[in-house]
Amino acid sequence: MSRIIHTPIQKRFSDIDSFHHVNNVAQQMYFDVGKSDFFDQLLGREILFAPLRIITAATETSFLAQIRLGDNIEVTTQVERIGNKSLKLLQRIVADDGSVRSESRSVMVAFDFETQQSIVIPDHWRKALEAE
Repeated sequence: MSRIIHTPIQKRFSDIDSFHHVNNVAQQMYFDVGKSDFFDQLLGREILFAPLRIITAATETSFLAQIRLGDNIEVTTQVERIGNKSLKLLQRIVADDGSVRSESRSVMVAFDFETQQSIVIPDHWRKALEAE
């Protein structure tokens, strides 16, 4: 596995549902914030907007415990596996007491927007993503 990137999350009042916890849709947006921060730190901001970029192909999320408005949380993001054209990210929403509140695995695909096709992960991306 690769280096873990920690992304602090600021919750909004609108993230809270009628049960007084952060709803599942908001948690998925927190994972997206973590992905953006992860790729920005390891591959540079242009990875999110260049013709060659990483896109999400599949996501699986497990909601393990409630997140309340007063909980301090962060998203941790790391590469779990790198294949030929895709990689699997492991992300967790972790409270400041160390408890994991939810966990997500995403299949991310290297994609060329000019040709509209998946591509082999470039070597310089692979090196940056595999660095400890």
